[in-house]
Amino acid sequence: MRVVFTRIATRELEDAVRFYELEYVGLGRRFKEEVRKTALRVAEYPKAWTIERGEVRKCLLHKFPYKLMYSVEEDHILVIAVAHQHRKPDYWVGSTLVQNSLDVGSSNGVGCQ
Repeated sequence: MRVVFTRIATRELEDAVRFYELEYVGLGRRFKEEVRKTALRVAEYPKAWTIERGEVRKCLLHKFPYKLMYSVEEDHILVIAVAHQHRKPDYWVGSTLVQNSLDVGSSNGVGCQ
């Protein structure tokens, strides 16, 4: 199944990549690769992870304190947020983030299809 990141999720991913790259050269690239692997797992088993709220599910990254917040749509996975697990964990709930989730950016911010 195809994975689509909203514009906001893509921005969150890019911000985290920049942050990790500033912390240690190459760490941003490793973070992005971990997001890609997580998105591929979600694409393969979309309903394997727990429901966070409503129809939104979460899948934790293995090596970083982040989670992909996503919904299973008819023909794709929609990644709503690339969220840090310890900073305002429910910031996306009730915000325009979810309401505008169909305002999709690129079809995939990390090379997943």
